[in-house]
Amino acid sequence: MKNKTLWIILGIIVAVVLVWGVSAYNGLVNKEEAVSEAWANVETVYQRRADLIPNLVSTVKGYAAHESETLEAVTAARAKSTSINVDPTTATAEQMNQWMEAQNEVGSALGRLIAISENYPELKANQNFLELQKQLEGTENRISTERRKYNEQVKRFNVSIRRFPTSIIAGMFGFEKMTMFEAQEGAEVAPVVEF
Repeated sequence: MKNKTLWIILGIIVAVVLVWGVSAYNGLVNKEEAVSEAWANVETVYQRRADLIPNLVSTVKGYAAHESETLEAVTAARAKSTSINVDPTTATAEQMNQWMEAQNEVGSALGRLIAISENYPELKANQNFLELQKQLEGTENRISTERRKYNEQVKRFNVSIRRFPTSIIAGMFGFEKMTMFEAQEGAEVAPVVEF
């Protein structure tokens, strides 16, 4: 009778541990997928920005044809930024920084392109240019929002894999800490814009 009770108790303990393990694993998978979804949203808004660039370049080209260096810089930065792919579940800080540098190059080139409009009153008054400028501004706001959401999901995931006892399951199944967006070096200093 004693052995039978002991086996029943052990069976219950094993069942509870097994149910907890499956639940913890599934929770980590859900959080990992939430990070992937948030990353896809980040990529979507960056792609939106990249998609607006050809129209903006075409509009500016019509008014400022001799600004070819700036137009080429925007086009090159766009091409570079869309050629880099990052998998958030395996991205290193270095890969994330490389991706962000490419995105920052696009932002910088776009800033120079928008600054050109100051030299061309007809361009500044062009409805298409104004609409594209407004769309870019909205896209930049979306980028900021989606990056923040991505960081929130990464934080949730990273906290989960570090907390005991879920850290045991995370270690057993190879869940590793993911990389967040971080401010670029020098981001605390406001950029100087010269016309």
